[in-house]
Amino acid sequence: MEKQKVAILGPGSWGTALAQALNDNGHEVRIWGNIPEQINEINEQHTNKHYLPELVLDENIRAFHDLSEAVEGVDAVLFVVPTKVMRIVAKQYAEIAKGVPMIIHASKGLEQGTHERISTILSEEIPQQVRKDIVVLSGPSHAEEVAVRDITTISAACENEQSARYVQHLFTNEYFRIYTNQDVVGVETAGALKNIIAVGAGALHGLGYGDNAKAAIITRGLAEITRLGVAMGANPLTYMGLSGVGDLIVTGTSIHSRNWRAGDALGRGEKLEDIERNMGMVIEGVSTTKAAYELSRDLNVEMPITETIYDVIYNGKEIRNAICQLMLREAKPENEFED
Repeated sequence: MEKQKVAILGPGSWGTALAQALNDNGHEVRIWGNIPEQINEINEQHTNKHYLPELVLDENIRAFHDLSEAVEGVDAVLFVVPTKVMRIVAKQYAEIAKGVPMIIHASKGLEQGTHERISTILSEEIPQQVRKDIVVLSGPSHAEEVAVRDITTISAACENEQSARYVQHLFTNEYFRIYTNQDVVGVETAGALKNIIAVGAGALHGLGYGDNAKAAIITRGLAEITRLGVAMGANPLTYMGLSGVGDLIVTGTSIHSRNWRAGDALGRGEKLEDIERNMGMVIEGVSTTKAAYELSRDLNVEMPITETIYDVIYNGKEIRNAICQLMLREAKPENEFED
């Protein structure tokens, strides 16, 4: 692929790691953020220590305070901001948008209130005449490992396979391999909902449970993620792939995961407000739990693990009692699509 100009909106850990991957591929990379000290640090010290303390960025990666300047003449705009501000940033971009770049997003979550997927938010806020397609970049990927060029494989999802292939070629290199997928609903819901299960997996660890419990919550969590996704129109096979079981394994078993660490702290008895303050980064699984719980009730989809985590986080339910009630529910067959 010939050299592309890419603007990354959101200089967090994942945005920064993706910036390095694009730079390694010879593309011109621009990072935009709204914290002047962070932008100055990237430009002057070539570091982003709050998010990736050991990483030294290539001097060719430039950061911008001004959104208009960052996106001027780019071939692609990559949104990597938290779900709760995605609509705000999309509106800001739409106001100054020029050209017709490819829109990509690499965030994972459901919007509070509307329960909308991120690609839907972007399509609502960015007029069709100032963008090409919207492509979702998602899968099992810790920014900390991509930053040290560890082997990683994820998916680029778009109904237009040609657009998905564009993103595939944009990012693929010897350590970062992209597969295409046309099931946007499946890839986005898998990426969002696995954060809920990761909170639960962390909580089990914090409570002292072992590998049997870990396997139980991951597999049964995947079952209820699939139920909700299929009700929303996804292909069930997507949840057997990178963005489904792959991302769930990574997020539900690793200390790199903010959602797992948050759950682990909950299991050890810490208060949520203290956990969020000490983390210093967005814990998407907390807000996604509320959105998924509400959505499951709207769609009449059974999600007992999600409901249990919702009760612990939002209703103050005692966590061991909640787990006991979850285990003693009515006995059922394993296959979700029988009976």
